[in-house]
Amino acid sequence: MSVSENNHLVKPGEPAQKHPWSRYVALGDSFTEGIGDPEPANPGGYRGWADRVAEELGRGHDDFAYANLAIRGRLLQQIVDEQVGPCLELQPDLVSISAGGNDLIRPGGDPDLLAEKLDVAVGDLSSGGATVVLFNGPDTAASVLGRIRGKVAIYNENLRTVAARHDAIIADMWSLRQLADSQMWDADRLHFSPLGHHTIAMMVLDALNVHHTLEPLMPKALPPRTWREARSSDLVWAREYFVPWVIRRLRHQSSGDGITPKRPTPGPVFGPSGTLLPRR
Repeated sequence: MSVSENNHLVKPGEPAQKHPWSRYVALGDSFTEGIGDPEPANPGGYRGWADRVAEELGRGHDDFAYANLAIRGRLLQQIVDEQVGPCLELQPDLVSISAGGNDLIRPGGDPDLLAEKLDVAVGDLSSGGATVVLFNGPDTAASVLGRIRGKVAIYNENLRTVAARHDAIIADMWSLRQLADSQMWDADRLHFSPLGHHTIAMMVLDALNVHHTLEPLMPKALPPRTWREARSSDLVWAREYFVPWVIRRLRHQSSGDGITPKRPTPGPVFGPSGTLLPRR
């Protein structure tokens, strides 16, 4: 992972710089809920990139509030139907939406049709003047999702058109080459690890042109694995993660069944220790 200089990093003694947002609402699925980044002290038991971004946005801003309506397993249409309306009722001035990944994994997921649906939602979210952040998909070439790489690439290009139409900001996951490192991913190989969420949070803050305190983290070098070790790891992954996922699909079940948003109403942002973040 490159540790090149981050122009948005707040240096010791540097005064906090103000940003224009006071109410941030995050929409999406497990990615935005923070799955893969466990934190028992946080609402819902997970932290994730969105909480990390909100923690930084809340530093030095007494009136800043954050809500997270994301629920794991949600498809794009479910996110539109269940989260866009409640989001608008909260009257945010900053919204992030990541949707479509669960659709693309499934057979028949159409990146063109998905982008058309998302375009309508982004239009609604931006109609009141809120800044909207859109996530494109990461490059899946080196992951278990390599077979859908072409669909992800098409969807990403469509999202650039959607962003241009509504003056939205693209959080560019595809160009975040650090995500090719296996340590950026959770053991289930579908969600990001704490290191991955941290790296993505930095990218989002940089895309927003916000100065922050997050520093690049270097994954530890892993020892080379033998073919037998790699094969054994694949078998464990298939048994513990892939087979249960297939069974849920066959039963028309979702990992988000019975789950409610972890932060349904805007409020002050607390750090992983459960205490209100200090002001700079």
